[in-house]
Amino acid sequence: MISELKGKNVPIKMWARVEEVESGALDQLRNVASLPWVAHHVAVMPDVHFGRGATVGSVIAMRGAVAPAAVGVDIGCGMAAVKTGLTAKRLPSNLHKLRLAIEETIPVGFSAHDELAIRELTGRDGEALKHEVKQLFAGFEELDPHADGLRKKAGQQLGTLGGGNHFIELCLDTEDNVWLMLHSGSRNIGKELAEVHMFKARKLEHNQALKDRDLAVFLAGTPEMTAYRRDLFWAQEYARLNRAVMLKLYMQVLEGFFPAISFEQAVYCHHNYVAEETHFGEELMVTRKGAIRAGVGELGIIPGSMGTKSYIVRGRGNPEAFESASHGAGRRMSRSKAKQKFTLEDFREQTEGVECRKDQGVLDEIPKAYKDIDKVMAMQQDLVEIVAELKQVLCVKG
Repeated sequence: MISELKGKNVPIKMWARVEEVESGALDQLRNVASLPWVAHHVAVMPDVHFGRGATVGSVIAMRGAVAPAAVGVDIGCGMAAVKTGLTAKRLPSNLHKLRLAIEETIPVGFSAHDELAIRELTGRDGEALKHEVKQLFAGFEELDPHADGLRKKAGQQLGTLGGGNHFIELCLDTEDNVWLMLHSGSRNIGKELAEVHMFKARKLEHNQALKDRDLAVFLAGTPEMTAYRRDLFWAQEYARLNRAVMLKLYMQVLEGFFPAISFEQAVYCHHNYVAEETHFGEELMVTRKGAIRAGVGELGIIPGSMGTKSYIVRGRGNPEAFESASHGAGRRMSRSKAKQKFTLEDFREQTEGVECRKDQGVLDEIPKAYKDIDKVMAMQQDLVEIVAELKQVLCVKG
């Protein structure tokens, strides 16, 4: 821990320097720390920045309550990565054709598959994924009525990237081993379910006196909490399977270019989610918004920007952080400010050596719009240890 702030109800323990956190984010953290349901303290990761309702890079543990806005609208957003048997010398000098093949196979932005992507999955692992997806969708009719009519779209978006800061990358580690890595979430269905529950929470009587109504909570034992937990955990599983299907499709693309390629066990982690966990001897509802779980020995993924390094990490299980770590570098400026400040020439310079789009549509993802990933990692040495250091050579953006 680097610094601590006094909160009205609980303290705010930060793996960041207070003077480097924008005032809006500090106000949000103080609002969270004033909630009567928050347990022990609020843990703040080094990639902290302003977000809707709750701060991105925050870990909030509550007794008998959960705030939908503290999860965010991209329920279950997270990462997947897998080390391959390829080395850098096996890659072609020009990766443009490979990028186009990835983009042709995995829809990006608002695009979706014409049919269910699971039909394209091959092998024993592909069959296992098909079974998991069928099991998940067997419970679709139990979701909030707001989801009625969204089943087809949810099916077609499974195995798609989306936009914003979501990405698919081909990376090299320090020993020139090739890795696949991707970042995405629960797509439109997660957003729709999140927003309907956030709206419902704001209307509940016990939330009317809150200073920030975006922090409205559901309480344990109520029908509203039961309904939210059902939809929340469904969307989190959808997000995990979305990444698993994409990763399998990505592997199949690589198999087309390198027939003898092999893959190790994949690493997966959520970084926008809720989990029921025990901390300090209590069973709590733990919300990580822009944070990964980093229990003792648990593997996780902390990406930088599209022109910098990323890390595979192993958790140290720090109890003061509720066994958590940062989810990435974290933005240091808004998308609109990045577009105003930087030019396409800046973008090309900062992504030199990376096969990617270099147009106005991705300018807001320019690397210098993000914090320095090396500084972020230095601030959380007591939270994780580095297993592998990666640098991308190809990046697909929505």
